[in-house]
Amino acid sequence: MRQSRLAIDVGGTFTDVFIFDESTGEIFVTKTSSTPSNPERGILDGIEKAQLKGENIKMFSHGTTVGTNALIERKLPKTALITTKGFRDVPEIRRGTKLDLWDAYKDTAKPYIQRRDRFEVNERIDYNGNVLINIDEEEVRQLARKLNKRGTESIAVCFMNAYVNGENEKRVKEILQEELPDVYVCISNEVLPEIFEHERMSTTIINAVLGPIISKYIYTLEGEMEQKGYNDDILVLHSGGGVMTSGTVPRFAARVASSGIAAGAIASKHIAKLCGFNNAIGLDMGGTSTDISLMYDGDIRITKDWYIEYGYPIGFPSIEILTIGAGGGSLAWKDDGGSLRNGPQSAGATPGPACYLRGGEEPTNSDANLVLGRLGNNLLDGTMKLDKEKAIEAVGKIAKEFNFSTVEAANAIIEVANANMCDALRLISVRRGYDPREFALVAFGGAGPLHGAHLAKEMEIPTVIVPPHPGVAAAMGCLLVDVRHDISKTYVKNFSHVTIDELELEFSKMEKEAKELLEEEGVAKENSTLMSFLDMRYSGQWRSLAIPINLKAHSLVDALEAFHLEHEREFAYSDRKQSVEIYGLRLTALGTVPKPEFPKYGPSGSLEDALKEVRDVYFEDKFVATKVFEREKIPVFSEIQGPAIVDQLDATTVIPPDFTAFVDEYRNLILTLNK
Repeated sequence: MRQSRLAIDVGGTFTDVFIFDESTGEIFVTKTSSTPSNPERGILDGIEKAQLKGENIKMFSHGTTVGTNALIERKLPKTALITTKGFRDVPEIRRGTKLDLWDAYKDTAKPYIQRRDRFEVNERIDYNGNVLINIDEEEVRQLARKLNKRGTESIAVCFMNAYVNGENEKRVKEILQEELPDVYVCISNEVLPEIFEHERMSTTIINAVLGPIISKYIYTLEGEMEQKGYNDDILVLHSGGGVMTSGTVPRFAARVASSGIAAGAIASKHIAKLCGFNNAIGLDMGGTSTDISLMYDGDIRITKDWYIEYGYPIGFPSIEILTIGAGGGSLAWKDDGGSLRNGPQSAGATPGPACYLRGGEEPTNSDANLVLGRLGNNLLDGTMKLDKEKAIEAVGKIAKEFNFSTVEAANAIIEVANANMCDALRLISVRRGYDPREFALVAFGGAGPLHGAHLAKEMEIPTVIVPPHPGVAAAMGCLLVDVRHDISKTYVKNFSHVTIDELELEFSKMEKEAKELLEEEGVAKENSTLMSFLDMRYSGQWRSLAIPINLKAHSLVDALEAFHLEHEREFAYSDRKQSVEIYGLRLTALGTVPKPEFPKYGPSGSLEDALKEVRDVYFEDKFVATKVFEREKIPVFSEIQGPAIVDQLDATTVIPPDFTAFVDEYRNLILTLNK
């Protein structure tokens, strides 16, 4: 029986399907429209379109935007917070209300749980973990009955200093589950046992508001897949760049808040390494947004400063991804100051760009690219027709506003979109001390290859890599990850007072928890890997850096020197005379998942056979007769001199006049700027 690995990435506009046949090495890709109101429907449509039977699926891994969309749209279950007396307003106070303090017009994000749904109980634990005030069990039971009458669907419990001792939280959880067996309950000691009450409370609240949504989604999807004959675990990508089995996901719902966008970063890392690059910037441009990630020296940057809305962080280690509102469906508009703007508003899947003929009337990037000839008259192998007249009509609104010709307006729309993306590329590279000239740009997503070369030229990035299936690369990324759990513990101590024996004792406790989690996920011992990290900082600093340490191979002196070097690289200075402290301990537990081995290809056919048409495409300041090639027919090791367009099912690649493209043995399209 043929066995296939199925990967699906559910985006805001399209659901991307990537299937790898283990017996033949063949790859099948397709896209279906996403169905936000019924997210599993898009997945099932994709499987049906691929004509894949459940018994032929060896592994099913996927990324989803269900959590992200729920938080953005605020379509959340009725959730309550129970906290220590006197701390009910922590979610309201947070750490400032705006990213830009001086923006008088920026609305403040509202708490995910309103004040009327936040409750206090009389309990207290000190900073050493000593219980000063025990839980009044009758008080908690009365509160539980009150919440039941209010129709509460989920409860977050977060007590002060519970990261040191979760005794009171755990007892409250037991009582709530006795009184409210059908209500989702999570406690901060189990979700994020770390210092800083706001970050811990915010993460626990987000876990609580997403818990019922993710649980229902997973339960429904599992049921549908069982009906199709697939009875194994569904692997769900989480923000840290690993996967969890479907049975574990509901407990850590906040971890999948950025599930979908993490997959793209994983894919860009794999593709860049396949092409021989250890430094790469991933550009995942879809229909609504662009997600940018950075890999340096073979590793993707990880951050703990991640949030959907400013002021409400999710404290789990997450792949650092910078997201901006620039996609194929981003709207062009004139602001009150008379300037041309692009995004972040989007036409989305419905009504979509004007050229999609779904009712959209406002100009978008897709409409502008169609006017400029960079897009052809159809997408998805001709199954989706584009109406150029509708695009001209929509772009004409901008032309009228600025007294431009239609072509000038279309070009201006794209230039503004590119400028926005260049700003984001600088933020993730130059601002963090990286020189983009030392990186390759991996351009993927449905719209990334349309813009990749122009962005690279502006940023002086010498190489652009377009993977074989750019529109579904994020789905492919779901097949390239391992089961992963990140365990953390607050541990504040001056580095000079720390001993190896102490660290070994603390890490041994964390290792026990990690092994239990991996065992629960069905990971065999021989496939398990544990990696230890020290959160270190100079005394008095707010931020810390995660420094890897192998207690059996490294001395504390090695760790200290590694911290100074990393601080120098990250912040351009270090001070070896300054006191250093350990701020926390981290353990990453990995369960190796078999990865597909993608085939290499040899040359076959000729470049002439791949020529589809010649059409006029706008470059710089004029239309140029441009060859259009079919990606699937381009032979390996072919070289294409720009200007050229490469069409395929899931994306369109633009090769400007001053670029040359080369097809490598994995069928990656590698663009280089001519010298």
